[in-house]
Amino acid sequence: MNYQTAEQLTGMKLHAMRLEYARQDELPASEDLPFDDRLGMIVNAQYTARQKAKIKRLIKRAELRDPTANLAELDYDPVRKLKKADVARLSNCEWVKNGSNLILTGATGVGKTYLLSAFGREACVRGLSVRSYRVTRLLTDLMIGKGDGSYNKLMKDLVKPDLLLLDDFGMKQLDLGMTQDFLEVAEERYFHHKSIAISAQLPVKEWCSVFKDPTIADAVLDRIVRNAYRFNLKGPSRRPVVEFSPADAEDDKPEENGYTNK
Repeated sequence: MNYQTAEQLTGMKLHAMRLEYARQDELPASEDLPFDDRLGMIVNAQYTARQKAKIKRLIKRAELRDPTANLAELDYDPVRKLKKADVARLSNCEWVKNGSNLILTGATGVGKTYLLSAFGREACVRGLSVRSYRVTRLLTDLMIGKGDGSYNKLMKDLVKPDLLLLDDFGMKQLDLGMTQDFLEVAEERYFHHKSIAISAQLPVKEWCSVFKDPTIADAVLDRIVRNAYRFNLKGPSRRPVVEFSPADAEDDKPEENGYTNK
């Protein structure tokens, strides 16, 4: 192994190329390979390493609600009404590239957040930028931003990613200020042909009730629902049930001296 070449690769931060170069140097059979083949293997090692690093960065920046979510591990129990063919059609994320939206509805605990995060992760794997927010937290941040001057920057940040994940929409009715901010987000994403994936317990037909102003509600729904794929998940809650025994209740009681045992 040429020491100078190895050091130059390190200096250029081509670490994967150096490792592949060293691997070939230690493998006698590599000497029988044509130069082009060996060079191709070295370059491919660096390319693959950079692709993996990019995906890792994208997933980290996405801040997925469930970072372990994966489309390959979805549960297709018939009771969920989740069809493999429907997921497969969207798994290439062409809908994101085309600026289409995705709506996930269903009762609490049926797996909306997991499926939302799984699509977000898949988008990252395919080199697309993603950001994830809970709707109430996002709207609160926007409201605060109007007071501290960060509103415009946050709004610009909401337009940048290829896919914006909005979880837990419709948990409470939005006041007029939040209603207007939500329209602003939907409008900016729509204008720039960027996708939104949103989850909600409420069925779409009841979404108008979330907004204080019905006129704004119509505008929001026109920008999100009209161009959206939909999944309506069914079945019982998938969250684990925590059972408490009488002993647990006794442990929660304060000690006679006024101190607890925790």
